[in-house]
Amino acid sequence: MTTETIVQTNQEWVVRKQLAVKLQNAIGKLMYEKNIELVLFRSPLIDQSVPELLNLHEYAKDIVQRPIDIETSASLADALTTMDIAPSKIDIGRLAAEWQESDKSYPSKQTFLEDKLGAFIGRQASHDIQPKDVVLYGFGRIGRLCARELIRMGGVGQQLRLRAIVLRRLSSEEITKRAALLRMDSVHGPFSGVVTEDHENQQLIINGQVVQLIAANAPEEIDYTKYGIEDALVIDNTGVYRDEEALGRHLQSKGVSKALLTAPGKGVPNIVYGLNHKEFDIQSTDIWSAASCTTNAISPVLAVLDKSFGIEKGHIETVHAYTNDQNLLDNFHKKHRRGRSAAINMVITETGAGKAVTKVLPHFKDKLTANAVRVPTPNGSLAIMHLSLNSKVDKQKVNEVLKEAALKGDLVNQIRYSIEPELVSNDIIGNTCCSVFDSPATIVSQDGMDTTVYVWYDNEFGYTKQVLRLAKYISKVQRLIYY
Repeated sequence: MTTETIVQTNQEWVVRKQLAVKLQNAIGKLMYEKNIELVLFRSPLIDQSVPELLNLHEYAKDIVQRPIDIETSASLADALTTMDIAPSKIDIGRLAAEWQESDKSYPSKQTFLEDKLGAFIGRQASHDIQPKDVVLYGFGRIGRLCARELIRMGGVGQQLRLRAIVLRRLSSEEITKRAALLRMDSVHGPFSGVVTEDHENQQLIINGQVVQLIAANAPEEIDYTKYGIEDALVIDNTGVYRDEEALGRHLQSKGVSKALLTAPGKGVPNIVYGLNHKEFDIQSTDIWSAASCTTNAISPVLAVLDKSFGIEKGHIETVHAYTNDQNLLDNFHKKHRRGRSAAINMVITETGAGKAVTKVLPHFKDKLTANAVRVPTPNGSLAIMHLSLNSKVDKQKVNEVLKEAALKGDLVNQIRYSIEPELVSNDIIGNTCCSVFDSPATIVSQDGMDTTVYVWYDNEFGYTKQVLRLAKYISKVQRLIYY
């Protein structure tokens, strides 16, 4: 490579970075001034750095096979900032691809956007979103990630508004420690923002949002209206209240209208958002479950493969990060093997994932077996699914149907299609999809009637995103969507 070529390449990179900054500015303006969230082929763009934005455009080229350039994305986003568009979630990648495919037959990008987003224009009044008050009941791993995401999406026109966090104890020391755990996280890194403790009023001020801390031993003893909280959704992440009767105690509290459990529930709808959330009436159903992280990881892939090829039977083995349910060092535990040190052992244990799938996809009854191995990693898990099919397939066919599902249809937020041959568990951490399909790892038997597929999942963050998608749905605060 000549010196002249090197200089030219560097100059081109600088121009691309400048365009990424322009895109950044438009993303922020649309989000915080107009309540319009931009994504790039379902990948979130808010709070992304310049290199991350450029890398996402490479993903568009490699996975979506549409060479979307940063200049087109930036100019379309900039044009959106001048338009009268209702609160919405818009895929700027799809718009950029459609602009290129139109062969620029429109007189301007503004005219193009008016044509594509005509149904979104001038609908502010009819689609004005009133934020839903949210209470986090418990503040563990999922609770803190929920808090981070709720605050991150705050601002003008937010959909869910974090108002309170319920704890068992509430001393000055407790407030300080809870704030510290929110600021710092060994797995997910530091919180992007400012957390201030108000000990006198027992509150946390998080990026300017006031969040009330409440001490309680039972759900029904709390009067949330004393804190100005009305018609709230309680997200219960304690794992203590797991059936309809127990969760119903939340509804006895003043100021609460609905409850959502972040675990499998008994006697209540178990939902994998994107698959079966429309099967229950929002108006009449007040108690919901977001199922488990594993159920959210495997169900979308199972649904796609079953629809395309038919699944006769299968076995699912989850290689799961250790959890707080295990012991750090060898000690007594009521369940077999979980008493052995989680930090230095692989531990065979049971999982209810096989049965849990049938709560979401009932026709899988008696078709699946499942087991789990807990391994010495703090986060990032893997489901290995060996499936006997009703149709003959090859590796390309299996991968193609899952790639299609990851890019189009109802599961675009749930399935991430990966072509990375060096993918490992740490690479999954922070992924917004609950199911990351590892396409290079797919195996098909010689007769084409059996396949083994590998599905990664961030069992904390990916699951949390599913919880909040469901929370928005049952709270009726979803925006218009252009995917």
